[in-house]
Amino acid sequence: MDCDRSVYPHRLMPRQTPLFRFRRRSPFILLTLLILWSFCIGWALSQAAQGQLPPTPPAIGTVDPTPPNYRVGEQLYVEHCGSCHVALPPAVMPTTTWRDLLLDEQHYGTQIEVMMSPQIHIVWDYLQIFSRPTDDGEETPYRLEQSRYFNALHPDVEIDRPVTVQSCTACHPQAPQFDFRTLTDKY
Repeated sequence: MDCDRSVYPHRLMPRQTPLFRFRRRSPFILLTLLILWSFCIGWALSQAAQGQLPPTPPAIGTVDPTPPNYRVGEQLYVEHCGSCHVALPPAVMPTTTWRDLLLDEQHYGTQIEVMMSPQIHIVWDYLQIFSRPTDDGEETPYRLEQSRYFNALHPDVEIDRPVTVQSCTACHPQAPQFDFRTLTDKY
């Protein structure tokens, strides 16, 4: 019986094998790959143990990491405010508090000299970025214990009242160096 090639082309053509055939792999190849993988992992771990991997970045001492374009403002702030007392992280007080403190010559009852331009603008840029906003209708806090941010940053910590900037070192021994992440053994 004759077939029409256009209707049944597969009947007249030889059987073709698929392009990718499943073949059974040798256990030798699998064992070789496993040994090679183990060697690579072992080598990487030995390099890490010898300290030949890239060094870890330095620890962040402040509350927030400071990008390079704000480091001058941070440095000016720490030099200016930290010369009389512990310079607080901007995150513990709202932006309105920092604005008022920068412009006030009567700093908590002490006559101080307000920073001159352009330093005050550089410090203000830094404080504005790293402080928090106040809610509508919220009073501007001027004491740490009045600041909801200070309380939020110290959850479940029993703090002796009144809190002063000098009492920060009781829990943060490196606070004079603007490192508030290092804590005493108590915490």
